Amino acid sequence: MTNRTTAAGLTAILLCSTAWPVLAQEQEEAADTGLDEIIVTAERREQNLQDVPISATVLTGEQLTQRGVVNLNDIQQVAPSVAINTFNRSTFINIRGVGIAQSAPTSNPGVAYYIDGQLIPHEQFIGHSFYDIGTIEVLRGPQGTLTGQNSTGGAIYVRTPEPEFNSAFIGGDFTVGNYDRYRGVVTANVGGENVALRLAYVHDERDSFTDNIAANAQSQPGNMNLDAVRGNLRLRGIDGRLNVNLRGEYFNMQSDNNAVKRRGDTVSTDPFEIQEDAVSYQDQVGYRVSAEARYDLTDAVAVRSLVSWQDGYTHDQTDGDRTATALAVPANLPTSGPNTAAFPGRVSQGDTVFETLIGEVNLLSIGDGPFQWVVGGFLLDETVPVTLLRDNRNTLDFVTSNSDIITEAKNTSYSLFGQGNYFVTDQLEVLVGARYSWDKQVYTRFKVPGPPLPAPFTSSASSEKLTGKVGLNYHLGDLGMLYVSAARGYKAGGVNLTPNTPDFLPEENTVYEAGFKTELLDRHLRLNGAVFRSDYEDIQLSSLVGGLPVTQNALGGRAWGAELEATAQFGGFAANMGLGYLDAQFSNSACISDTNAPGTDPGCAANLRFVPEGSELPFSPEWTVNAGAQYTFAAGTVDVTPRFQWSHLSSQLATPFVSPNTIVPGRHLFDARLTFDLNDRHAIEVFANNLFDKTYIATQIQNSSSATGGIIYGAPRTVGVRLKVQFGD
Repeated sequence: MTNRTTAAGLTAILLCSTAWPVLAQEQEEAADTGLDEIIVTAERREQNLQDVPISATVLTGEQLTQRGVVNLNDIQQVAPSVAINTFNRSTFINIRGVGIAQSAPTSNPGVAYYIDGQLIPHEQFIGHSFYDIGTIEVLRGPQGTLTGQNSTGGAIYVRTPEPEFNSAFIGGDFTVGNYDRYRGVVTANVGGENVALRLAYVHDERDSFTDNIAANAQSQPGNMNLDAVRGNLRLRGIDGRLNVNLRGEYFNMQSDNNAVKRRGDTVSTDPFEIQEDAVSYQDQVGYRVSAEARYDLTDAVAVRSLVSWQDGYTHDQTDGDRTATALAVPANLPTSGPNTAAFPGRVSQGDTVFETLIGEVNLLSIGDGPFQWVVGGFLLDETVPVTLLRDNRNTLDFVTSNSDIITEAKNTSYSLFGQGNYFVTDQLEVLVGARYSWDKQVYTRFKVPGPPLPAPFTSSASSEKLTGKVGLNYHLGDLGMLYVSAARGYKAGGVNLTPNTPDFLPEENTVYEAGFKTELLDRHLRLNGAVFRSDYEDIQLSSLVGGLPVTQNALGGRAWGAELEATAQFGGFAANMGLGYLDAQFSNSACISDTNAPGTDPGCAANLRFVPEGSELPFSPEWTVNAGAQYTFAAGTVDVTPRFQWSHLSSQLATPFVSPNTIVPGRHLFDARLTFDLNDRHAIEVFANNLFDKTYIATQIQNSSSATGGIIYGAPRTVGVRLKVQFGD
């Protein structure tokens, strides 16, 4: 029954539990046994990740450090088929060309993001918890059965380390680097027989990579300062049947906003020089609390539940014209209209709040046997007030708004789900899962640019959808497994900002996938691969119409691709490789709005441009490649490990329209690090990221209602020293 317990149990728990994405850890084994197993645990059950029938990248916190991953944006350098762009208030994740390219006040991401079982439903607050990581799991393809809506592209699960019983220790991880980089992470664990507490705190600050050379500069966009703290109180019953985690987290990110290079800059051609005169900042503050519990009702059935409250707040101000010379609208002119074109100077200010309640309950099988199952329910209830203001008469600081967007969205989502895994024989496993979701958005506009509203204007949009997954898995014993599957994901529709603008529809993504997982050469070489086809319907694309955000979905997409990941371990030598190929195109032609070049193409209605069938989907690089190698040798009593790593992303587009404003060129990046393990408690590392100081475009920002678009360049060469220490058990 080994195969049945491993495959069925792991599939039911790892892939089916939304509220409790499982924790992956590496089991320490002797060096001559080859690769460590990637172990997936869910409340005392340990399973081999090689039996999971899905294309996934799983990395431990230490592996993330070894591979130079210092923030969420770097995940695209270590996981195939992932494209991440961070700008303004948000981090946009796309997997296999599916996710989100640009947000509107009522839109949602297409890649679900979890921290310790808590869904983070919006892209503004997913990058502030990237410290003290236990594991990160990147699941490619729609997760529509138990992850639910907003997972048309895939899902990312982040797990922090569990508090340890009967243990007490304190540890530190400190980094000093150029650009006045100072980062310190302190962790502490105090554990008794049935109660344990783990605390983690991070302070992270860095000067901007970009100089604001304006004579009247008041800010240095790119400067950042983060403080965050997290606590996890873990309890277990005397009989071992009850397990509880009470978690809390607070974060405070202060910055001078993003350093955006103005297109066509006539003052300086240096990518890392800008000229802005306005006070610029971005403050993001929030907290999350959750309670997660599991109780084993019998030896065969357990109940699990999670409730989470999240409160996040963004307050930011931007130099809307991105210059130190643009003139504001004079007092004798109206703040909008044809006579104001010569006065583009402005300052924009925004406030966004997310107040989110999430709950989930699961009933699942935990015993051995050919049939493993899970059923459950999920709810989300949130309020999102947004205030976006623009001062067109001042350029140095915000004084009085001349253009207001004041709205409030109320989002609710309910769903029921279930999945079963049955072994027809000892080798052949059948998987069937389904989820039914009900989603509603009630959107109230208190103020919008243009003629005053006679009263707050409220409208709503509702959608419901059946999603799920079916699959066949064939287990080959010690050789691994083969699998085929079909899965569908869904993202809810919503309401557009401008009154009487049509609502946008839900989007769907159906993926057909075949893959294999195997270990060769006496477990010294691990190879996992997959091929897939994607049918993408009613893609939600955000743009501007009349200077105001709008979400449209007149287009569909089709894609096919393949992924291959390899890991090798031979004594002190270790290597890893990830390869992704993607051919993603629009499957039909349509006329849609273009943020950068408003106008009318032949055959299109006013202010719409033509997108031909076969055009490239946004954020769909053809090739994503990463590779790294390291070798550990003894120098006296010290273990020395040099490591070299390379990553490549092909060029990609930021919108459906090809132009200098939308092309993100391909890039090759190299990192190097040298680690000295003094003993099992002390280590020193020197590192260089972007070793050859490659200048590259990280993100193409499009025009928004508050600011002109531009270019964010990737980090230049950064070097530093990292010290890791631990005291106690």
